[in-house]
Amino acid sequence: MKSHLSTLAATVSIFLLAPSPALSNAVDTQPRVLAATGLHVKNGRLVEKNGADFVFRGVNHSHAWHADRTDLALSDIKRLGANSVRVVLSSGDRWTKNDIADVRAVISRCKANRLICVLEVHDTTGYGEQAGAVSLARAADYWISVRGALRGQENHVVVNLGNEPHGNNNTGHWAADTKAAIARLRAAGLRHALMADGPNWGQDWSGTMRRQARSVLDADPDHNTVFSVHMYGVYNTADKVRNYLEAFTRAKLPLVVGEFGHYHPSGDTDEDTIMARTQAARIGYLGWSWSGNSGEDSHLDLSNHFDAKSLTPWGQRLFNGANGIKQTAKEATVYR
Repeated sequence: MKSHLSTLAATVSIFLLAPSPALSNAVDTQPRVLAATGLHVKNGRLVEKNGADFVFRGVNHSHAWHADRTDLALSDIKRLGANSVRVVLSSGDRWTKNDIADVRAVISRCKANRLICVLEVHDTTGYGEQAGAVSLARAADYWISVRGALRGQENHVVVNLGNEPHGNNNTGHWAADTKAAIARLRAAGLRHALMADGPNWGQDWSGTMRRQARSVLDADPDHNTVFSVHMYGVYNTADKVRNYLEAFTRAKLPLVVGEFGHYHPSGDTDEDTIMARTQAARIGYLGWSWSGNSGEDSHLDLSNHFDAKSLTPWGQRLFNGANGIKQTAKEATVYR
């Protein structure tokens, strides 16, 4: 999110409604054997080291812009029932860098609150379309610079390569750029489960990630990459939501809805279907976002002014509604 561009919603239905032969017919004929060091992909699902399924039921928190709120935010998010949190970090290219000490502290706070921690670098948002956005190569530089904080945390941390790393006009580079970033992190010794956001500001309305996810997963030497779609105005009907999710489940490819909301100026997101269909398919979701949004995104706050006792209507829906976090979240077995 953060100055999210969800354009062309009215013209992309054909991409979202049509089945993807490349995915639906794909067969992994050479399954790889992974010596699991923590969270990892197995048979198209994210599982823990002991093989137990892990399904994200959590929210996003904007640590990079509201670091002073993080300690209380994580404890409140856990108390409201979440099993995970996606934490916004900065490589220093667009906002103040979250250095190795800070990353180590965030991970420690996530573990203290028994939350699986997805760490994402936000400076890549809308690369190629958003002024100042940086490439996945720069994001890889950042992850390598803080690897000392990440090593040994494979049971508790997922590394999200870069937030919404391509805009709407450079989707053809998504697969190659993602593969290159994965290769660099693996060469640097990072064995974590990785998360790759789709292009088109995360919404993948072009179907680029949907068509090329298999090749990206197969290019990962550890075969340990999860794919993340962000669902806002593009996903304004049940059919669009269902068809996108089912393309991945049919192909046995690991998917999470890494961001979604209840409404966006570009369209009225079908959050009820997102929550119902992810629950039926055991797909993870992470709502955007705890608090601190501004401008056109201010309505996406889950709590008013970071106050867990004052949830917004969106917060009430996500935490306490049907197929919501309180009803469906299961704590990671590593904490039990």
